[in-house]
Amino acid sequence: MNLALWIVTGLLAAVALTGGVSKAFIPKDKLAAAHGGGWTGDAGVTFVKSLGVLELLAAVGLILPAALDIAPFFVPVTAICWCLLMVGAMTTHARRPAEAPFVLLNLFYLCLALFIAWGRLGPHPFTG
Repeated sequence: MNLALWIVTGLLAAVALTGGVSKAFIPKDKLAAAHGGGWTGDAGVTFVKSLGVLELLAAVGLILPAALDIAPFFVPVTAICWCLLMVGAMTTHARRPAEAPFVLLNLFYLCLALFIAWGRLGPHPFTG
């Protein structure tokens, strides 16, 4: 189970890193033109960049605390925060009919984060 948790955590961290880099460093106009990025056309640049930074922090928070054995309790905390971010993402995509399939993708990411939080807060914590 520990291996499965690490694999899922790595996958979710890669998703967070990819999304964070794109939102933080790709111009908003280019994001708005991309498939699934239409919502950025309605959002401010600062908001989009802030989401990108949050996603980058999530990528770091999912891996480094446990890998370095410095405050590993931040891994499930980060996973819970990711769940909140995904609820917002699902709400945003649900408002745009063309982006409705992304609601399911965000739900999948939310389920991965719930699995990490459950596993690391429950049966397979890093300490013990």
